Amino acid sequence: MTSAVPSPTAAPRYAGLDGLRAIAVTLVVAYHLFSPALFPGGFVGVDVFFVISGFLITALLLREHDQTGRIRLGDFWLRRARRLIPALLLVVSVCSTLAWMIGGDVLLRLGLQVTGALTFGYNWISIAGETGYFGGGAPELFRNFWSLSVEEQFYVVWPLVLPLFLLLPRAWARAAAAVALAAASAVWMGVVVAGAADATRAYFGTDTHSFGILIGVALAFVLVPVLSRPPHDDPAARPVLPGITLPEGWTLVLPAPPPQTAVRSRWFDSPVTRTVIGCLGLAALAGIAVIAWVPPGPGSFPGMLVGASLCTAVAIVAGVWPGSWFGHAIDRRPLRWVGDRSYAIYLWHWPLLVLAMAMTPGGGAEVPVWMGAGVLAVTVAAAELSYRFVETPVRRDGFRAVARALRAQFRSGVSGAARAGALLLACAMVLGGTSAAIAAAPTSSSGERAVTAGERALQEATGTGAARATATPTPTAPAGSASAAQRPGGPSPTPEPTPVLGTEVTAVGDSVMLASAPALLERLPGIEVDAEVSRSSWAGPGILEELEAAGRLRPYVVVALGTNGRVDPGTLERMAEVVGRDRHLILVNAFAPRDWVPGVNDELAAFAAAHPRVELADWAAAIEPRTDLLADDSIHPGPAGGAVFAETIARAIDGIERDRAQRQFSRELRLSERLTSGQVPVAQ
Repeated sequence: MTSAVPSPTAAPRYAGLDGLRAIAVTLVVAYHLFSPALFPGGFVGVDVFFVISGFLITALLLREHDQTGRIRLGDFWLRRARRLIPALLLVVSVCSTLAWMIGGDVLLRLGLQVTGALTFGYNWISIAGETGYFGGGAPELFRNFWSLSVEEQFYVVWPLVLPLFLLLPRAWARAAAAVALAAASAVWMGVVVAGAADATRAYFGTDTHSFGILIGVALAFVLVPVLSRPPHDDPAARPVLPGITLPEGWTLVLPAPPPQTAVRSRWFDSPVTRTVIGCLGLAALAGIAVIAWVPPGPGSFPGMLVGASLCTAVAIVAGVWPGSWFGHAIDRRPLRWVGDRSYAIYLWHWPLLVLAMAMTPGGGAEVPVWMGAGVLAVTVAAAELSYRFVETPVRRDGFRAVARALRAQFRSGVSGAARAGALLLACAMVLGGTSAAIAAAPTSSSGERAVTAGERALQEATGTGAARATATPTPTAPAGSASAAQRPGGPSPTPEPTPVLGTEVTAVGDSVMLASAPALLERLPGIEVDAEVSRSSWAGPGILEELEAAGRLRPYVVVALGTNGRVDPGTLERMAEVVGRDRHLILVNAFAPRDWVPGVNDELAAFAAAHPRVELADWAAAIEPRTDLLADDSIHPGPAGGAVFAETIARAIDGIERDRAQRQFSRELRLSERLTSGQVPVAQ
């Protein structure tokens, strides 16, 4: 995500790297703002950045060591600070202030996030701060800073470790050592992914996600010595003797000339080689595009990431190859413009997206196209302003020079003092907004608070600490029994359904049902609720079997387990078998900004339509026009939303009873007609 700051000893910019940066940031931004329509695997753009950083930083350090015999660590780290810190401070302060103005869950754990951003330890703080269900689902304003932290940790450690690699006598040996470490990192990611419930630890960890940087390091070890050699026909490669005029009769005896600088072979600079290398660069770009285009699957890590890293390495070789047309082709002005601002674009786009989503609650799993386009426009504008007025002055002149220029503005007259004062006032406002945002940050999300309220309601209803409400059922007629309005002499004038009491209902669900527990207890007094967070449909059959074995499965069984994962038809069949033919099964569909929810709802609707004693409670349709009744996560209902959830279930149960009463009425009517016609003898 960063561009190197040339040191006094650095060579000119390598061709092709700005274009590669532009491609990388485009993939990442498209993945976040327009996913999954464009590049469902666009997150591999981060690994493209990693390889570029590993190559460029190592190349700069090697050149400095070769030219001066040493590496000035203080100067190196100061250049890194001048490059990274100004834009980072600007993004953190401005976006934190905007988050404070919006309020809500967007402020959650903001203090930890700011700490992680400023200390370049965001990835490890994020890993340590995962708090399960709600920790993973809550918005994180600066979540994209994790990759910046990985790079900065590399910038701190690598100059200290590089001398150990330089002890190896050959460039190929140094490269082999870096490749071995890269392979170890990739294998370690695979091991961590295989043994973890999610990929957060593997993806964010510096140890597990360093292979891209190390591939870039290996590339620098191989290329820098070769690129430093002059071509075979370069006059600079020939020894230059000093111009000395000798008196007549004098003879100058010269010592043996020093060893000449090694030169590149002719094939290195031949047109055929350049053409082949350029074609390999195009193929590498195509490979990155294909990897980014393919949707990730269960086995994507680390395969996709390693593949993108290797393609990037080939593209770098093609770009920096002397005389290669490929590097200049992808460094065209538009791509170079984006590449120069890639760091700022990367920093701004994600916080702005989170803020935009926070201002439009109730959105789906995908970012609307209009929102993505709007965030992209604001991102580009903010990146340009940041690059021009903050990053470039500090990177070019340094912190002290910028401070002196600001003091000079105060002394230059009224207009200059006004401009400098306005700048300082703006800085004070955003810093104050950042402090206010951190102070106002909630300790738990609105969804977590809704679920906690539901747990408390269940505990009060049962007098226990379990998230379950149990009441002793009062004797009632079993579901499907004859209505009390039946008359032996003839049918009822109209169907008369028997009201269903809460003591006839067992409800099994996830955190959405748990958040709705207070409303369920009020709408259906006596209902038994068995709900937990993170519960998926796979747990349904086992829970129902336990309730059946304990004799606690009531005539109406409500199951709401579609929020946390896809449903399997076999699982639904098993739940229907446990419920049996003497009870009714009510399946509650899901509403959540998660990509599997539409498929879940289609599966539940099809299953209910194919099974006569299964009813669908359409929670998604009931809450969709009233998403303001949900928490900021657009999943968990608040008190009013819980009332909608409870009413949706009660309406589905009442619908079952109305259908039963209608069927009973139809049977009575047919019997009455037969009695009237004399087809059935009347008992005397």
